[in-house]
Amino acid sequence: MLEEEEQLKLTPRMELIKYKFLMTLDDEIVENKKEIKEKILKIAVEDKMTPYYQSVCEKFGWEVDEETLNTLKKSNTEELKKLDELIKNSEENDGESEIRKAYLNKSTFYCRIGEKEKALELFNETFNKTVSIGQKVDLLMTKIRMGFFFDDISIVETNLSSAKLILKKSSDWERKNRIKVYEGYHCLKLRQFKKAANFFLDSIATFTANELFDYTKFVYYSVLSSIVSFPRTDLKKKVIDAPEILTAIEEVPHLSELLNSLYNCQYKDFYRHLIAIYDGMEFDKILSEHRLFFCKQMRIIAYSQFLEAYRSVTLKSMAETFGVSITFLDKELSRFISAGKIHAKIDKVGGVVETTRADSRNEGYKEIIKIGDPMLNRIQKLARILN
Repeated sequence: MLEEEEQLKLTPRMELIKYKFLMTLDDEIVENKKEIKEKILKIAVEDKMTPYYQSVCEKFGWEVDEETLNTLKKSNTEELKKLDELIKNSEENDGESEIRKAYLNKSTFYCRIGEKEKALELFNETFNKTVSIGQKVDLLMTKIRMGFFFDDISIVETNLSSAKLILKKSSDWERKNRIKVYEGYHCLKLRQFKKAANFFLDSIATFTANELFDYTKFVYYSVLSSIVSFPRTDLKKKVIDAPEILTAIEEVPHLSELLNSLYNCQYKDFYRHLIAIYDGMEFDKILSEHRLFFCKQMRIIAYSQFLEAYRSVTLKSMAETFGVSITFLDKELSRFISAGKIHAKIDKVGGVVETTRADSRNEGYKEIIKIGDPMLNRIQKLARILN
């Protein structure tokens, strides 16, 4: 019999998120959809996931096998009957611990088959019968995974807040670090790359959240969120030289090359590996939503890093360094300069890019004025009221 913590980690089946997402991509992009469909249906049948089986068939227009559906329904009915009898028997004859265990079994049953609302309701009942901080956090983490599974942000945020509040009173560092991985994953979905990077790197030395994704995927997320967030010096210290990163980074094609080519100013290689990483992000449910933004930010970082070494440089020389055409580079820089993303100006006649260093003192003064004006107005209003 599995320990309670390990039992909870098995639900819901997180690999189904990936399979279901891949089925939404074009046939030209994902050629093995037949195999993916078979995997989804196999898991649904093995875990007796009647509601999930019906929902995926409806979503993708698959023919429902009535015999399979009836078998699943019958199995669910029989298992639910046993679970209800166990709850009744526990409430009549056993103590609080056994009653809680009976409710937990019913909760994980609904979670396993994909019955979201009933699972949440039963998990809440189980939570109210739970005393141990560790067990409470395990229940909340299961609900967070349900939020990821059903793409429900409100479930994720509500239970993340509850888990963090409970763990403030605890010295359970293993669960604290797992919650950081959960929060980092959530931040990644919300395009909060710097927050995600900090959460991931804080927990990288003691990663145990295998129920979410494996260590290679964790390193993939950690590097991509860091490379777009940290300055060059921090990137070297926190990522490039981190032994935990080095153990797995080579398992992701082009990831090490992208990181090191940017740091070592090898811009032709950087562009080549950026394109490969960009293409790979399309197959990741979380990153696919942000790959255009990520690619744009990476180009801004590379252009800015290159221009830091010059007061002026010709478009021709810069285009050759990046391995792109002058026309392409001219359009890119013009767009980023006009948006205030790169501090430079282009001399069209001379074909030269001139850097314009940001005046940090002037910018700071403007920020103080921006914040100070409303504050002065409030103080004056308060003074009038007091007078």
